[in-house]
Amino acid sequence: MTTNVLILCTHNSARSVLSEGMLNHWAQKLGKDVRAYSAGSAPSGRLNPFALEALSNAGIDVRDYRSKSWDEFTGEGAAQMRIVITVCDSAAAEVCPIWPGSPVKMHWGYADPSHAEGGDEGKRKAFELTRQAIGYRMLQLLSLPLDAMNNAELQQALGSIHKN
Repeated sequence: MTTNVLILCTHNSARSVLSEGMLNHWAQKLGKDVRAYSAGSAPSGRLNPFALEALSNAGIDVRDYRSKSWDEFTGEGAAQMRIVITVCDSAAAEVCPIWPGSPVKMHWGYADPSHAEGGDEGKRKAFELTRQAIGYRMLQLLSLPLDAMNNAELQQALGSIHKN
């Protein structure tokens, strides 16, 4: 059974998009039955071009990516999430919707690379470093025996990944 993972940030324009891209990329490469989605509590309606560039440079096709609301994942017919991860502090502090199926929730915060100094080159570097850090955590998530873990075990394992 597919393990669905929803990654949230306030605007769904950078960190959550990087996370969705990296988790799906590694899951496909490793043959894991995991599917990532991303969304925002207040989606901007546009994706940060530096996030798209970082993913494209890693060989990820971003043609179908878009900024979307977390409301798409709460209604009838939405994919049931096993894991919900927030990747920005403002989204972690918000009251999230009630997710069908009571998924495991985790906060893996990352600094916002769009605030990096040094003009476009500084932003490119910050986005690439953020993509790499996210990719490392997603590889750790994919190394877990997800089908064999109950929610308490999964919560503990995701917390351990956060501490690394």
